[in-house]
Amino acid sequence: MTTDGARSKAHSKPKIRHQESWRYARLSESWRKPRGKTSRMRLRRKGWPAIANVGYKGPRESRMVHPSGLRERLIHRPEELAGLSADKEAVRIAATVGERKRVTIVDQAQQLGLRILNLRTRKAEAEAPTPEEEAAEIAETTEPIKTGEETEESNSEMVNNE
Repeated sequence: MTTDGARSKAHSKPKIRHQESWRYARLSESWRKPRGKTSRMRLRRKGWPAIANVGYKGPRESRMVHPSGLRERLIHRPEELAGLSADKEAVRIAATVGERKRVTIVDQAQQLGLRILNLRTRKAEAEAPTPEEEAAEIAETTEPIKTGEETEESNSEMVNNE
C-alpha cells in the first residue's frame, strides 16, 4: 500500500456493479441495490460481487480531486470564480448554466488562469459550411430536372445511336 494520500485505497476497493449486469445487456453496470427476497448478492453469498458499503469510501484528501490533482469546484455564476487559486483548483461549469453566462464564466476563468474541466469547443460550428456554401454544393451535385420535351428528345437520340 502506498503512502500517497491521493490514491492510497484505490486498489483495495472491489468493483461495485449492478446485480447480473454481466449477464444481461439491457442492464447497465451502474450500482443499484439488490432488493430481491432470495437475491444471493443481497445475502452476501460467497462468489457473488460485493455490494456498496460505507467502508469502501476513499480517503478524505482524495475525494473530489480530479485526476490532474486539482480540486473540482462547481460554478453556477461568474461571481463564484473570485477567490479560487489556479494552482489548487479547477472549474467545472454546472450543466444548468446557459450559453450566455457560460461564455462570461469561461472568459473570466481564462483571465484568472483557471483550468476549465468541461470546456465546450465549437469546432463543429466553425468547420460547418455556411448556408450559401451548402446551397452551391447542392446545386453542383444535383442534375437539372428535365421537362417532358427534353426527355423525348434524349430518348429519340438514344434510339438513333443504336
